[in-house]
Amino acid sequence: MRKTLASLCLILAIVFCFSVPAFAVGDGNLDGGGGGMGSGTSTNVWFGDDGVRVTVVKAETHSPVTTPIDLTNKSPTNVRLHFGKVSKLSYTNGMGLTPSKSAYLFYKPSQALPRIVSSNGRNNIAAIKSYFTDEQVIRSIANLTGMNYEVLIGGDYKLLLEPLAIYKFEGVMVATTATEAALYDEQVNGLLRRRMVSLSHKNLPLAMFLEVSDLGYSAWNGSKTKAASNADIKSSLGLGIVRFTEQPEPPLVSTYDYEYRVNTEVITSVMVSGGQSDPDNPTNVSFYIDGRTYNVGNVYYPEGDSQLAWVKWKTPDTEQDMVINVSVRGPGGTNKTTINCKIVDLDKNPPPNPVADDRNDRFRQEPVPQREEKTRADWSIWYPRWQEYWVRHGNSEDGYWWCDHGWWEFDLNRYYATFSANMNITCDSKNPTASGRVMKSGYGINQKVSSSVSTNQSSAVSKPQNAVSYFPEFNYKTYWRLLERMGSGQFEFQKNHYSTYKNHTHFTPIWMPNGAYEVNTWVIDSWTPVGMLSANLTDSLIIRGSLWDDWHVAPLNRNKEDIYGL
Repeated sequence: MRKTLASLCLILAIVFCFSVPAFAVGDGNLDGGGGGMGSGTSTNVWFGDDGVRVTVVKAETHSPVTTPIDLTNKSPTNVRLHFGKVSKLSYTNGMGLTPSKSAYLFYKPSQALPRIVSSNGRNNIAAIKSYFTDEQVIRSIANLTGMNYEVLIGGDYKLLLEPLAIYKFEGVMVATTATEAALYDEQVNGLLRRRMVSLSHKNLPLAMFLEVSDLGYSAWNGSKTKAASNADIKSSLGLGIVRFTEQPEPPLVSTYDYEYRVNTEVITSVMVSGGQSDPDNPTNVSFYIDGRTYNVGNVYYPEGDSQLAWVKWKTPDTEQDMVINVSVRGPGGTNKTTINCKIVDLDKNPPPNPVADDRNDRFRQEPVPQREEKTRADWSIWYPRWQEYWVRHGNSEDGYWWCDHGWWEFDLNRYYATFSANMNITCDSKNPTASGRVMKSGYGINQKVSSSVSTNQSSAVSKPQNAVSYFPEFNYKTYWRLLERMGSGQFEFQKNHYSTYKNHTHFTPIWMPNGAYEVNTWVIDSWTPVGMLSANLTDSLIIRGSLWDDWHVAPLNRNKEDIYGL
């Protein structure tokens, strides 16, 4: 048996011998840590023997497509306990840990492996990356695993690397990967950790871990020098990945700060870019708002372009400053950003109570301000579709097979929203001397606002929700009235508690000079993925004379407020 194993090792060593020059192939996604080894005993000791288990994995499905192979510089023919050739992916997917009855099979490459499992903190990750992205090594691995080299590096496959160690445990020579060591420790009720923690739970699992998430495993952000738990080893440690396509950078996120009104349905958006996002490599965005998480999935866009991602939500009913945290997870990793929001209440500064002897001799008519106005919004969404491209591989000796080497193409769907609004002010119905659109100062006016939004993507638009009126006597600032929502896109003045009849009215000052009395109303809070739609409206009545012109005799006990409130 030993002669057979020796012959097999010799043959495999010859397979690894190539005279071609070495070139870098692939991109290594791995990092490492570790630390001191501590002291061992004669029955529980590691002599420094290490290696790597290599599995070819289908990138799209995260499934192994070859039987794993173990590479080592040593000749561990004395291994008495091992668990066969099982990858970390198979264990993650539920395969149990089972001792193998067969002799331990290994391959000893002529191009020696670098140190894999380090001690005393001497991390060797740069040499490991260089080794497993070397063209000569990749060609050898392709040959040993039965893969065609060109197919292997074509972008559809990845190499899963797992550090392994050969050591004596309770007097028996054992060969395990980091994941198998954690699973075995659970089977022996923690005895392996108690006996060999520096190897089994520190230097072996920390020999390799991911820099960025891949194949369903997260990048490791924990300690790189302390012993890990079995759970952490199984979920995130003891693995590296070699990719054969250019790995995109983490997605870029562009954000904007917002000012919102209280108790309003709004839309918050971010722009995502960087690399390409498609169904094979999707991007997902999470918004963390006021204690809730809003997830936006399948944000797609082609290379060199970008895509909006947005969420519709309702603001709180009190003024406050808010911070929205945004997390974007894409093919190249994760990026995070924050959006600052100011939530304001516009119903806190209505005009004061007018009285009959008010004066403003210095009044000068100001022009209506040019408030922000946006009556159309346009945005777009990328939709991917697969373009098939079948290629024949192989030769007459080995046979032929067909592979779909297609790609994702993108269609751009365009969306829009248009906003319309109008306002109409009229003399108050309790004004006894109004004539059409002519009235005397000191009496009230009514207002109605109608607004609507038209769109071909209603889920991405909120209807207009607020309207604010400004008045010439306050130079269109200082004081204003937040209008009351009377239905979908309909507004009018709130009930005026200074009015005798509690009408929806605004009283003009009795000192207002003759001429046009022009009211300015800003209709706002129709939100889209590209911002707020709004309209800046005006309407006017004619003032001619004052309320005093209608009163020539009055009872002595009638106060001015009663007269003004009629």
